[in-house]
Amino acid sequence: MKNMGLWNKVKVTDPAAVKPITGKSYKGNSPKPYWLIQRATEVFGPVGIGWGVTVKSERFERLSDTDVLHVAVVSIWYMVDGVKSETFDQMGGTKACYMTSSNKLMVDEDAGKKSVTDGMVKCLSMIGFAGDIFSGQWDDSKYVQWAGEETQRREAPRISDAQAAEIKGLLASTNSDTIAFLLWVGKGAGEEINCVEAMPESAYAPALKTLQNKMKEKQ
Repeated sequence: MKNMGLWNKVKVTDPAAVKPITGKSYKGNSPKPYWLIQRATEVFGPVGIGWGVTVKSERFERLSDTDVLHVAVVSIWYMVDGVKSETFDQMGGTKACYMTSSNKLMVDEDAGKKSVTDGMVKCLSMIGFAGDIFSGQWDDSKYVQWAGEETQRREAPRISDAQAAEIKGLLASTNSDTIAFLLWVGKGAGEEINCVEAMPESAYAPALKTLQNKMKEKQ
């Protein structure tokens, strides 16, 4: 479905980019923030051009005589098909000052950064990033294995611009159905191929041979 296009594109998380939640009253997993930044850059473009984080507000809230909470309200803007969009605001919070169980006063000088990062992760989750974690699929070990395999397929080398131009030229010369061709390539590669440029490098040689043979038959 078109409305789920972006979501489905970014929902799978690399197992190497997942960390267990610590320091909380609950257990679970969360995506590594810097990996999310990398994925957003892959999908939208460089930060500041294709996407970015907007800090709407931030403040410190005193919880007790010793505990102080830093709160940041952020949103994510991103470009899709030349249109600038923005997520709903999300809130990130970090204890900036607190008393430990051993009665030691701790001050976190990175509280502001952590709050913004927390909000950023929540905003990216709203448009599908790491959707498999937040939807609970990560609890299934078989899914985690599949996610690793899917990540390897996604990160596999793609054909060069020159190779893509060559394949497109042969498709045109042989009057081939590009959609059917990409479905055939995708079946062999074990992944969905939406355009010639997205063909994996490993599919180039067999695809080229098939089109060249078709060209010879036409002559």
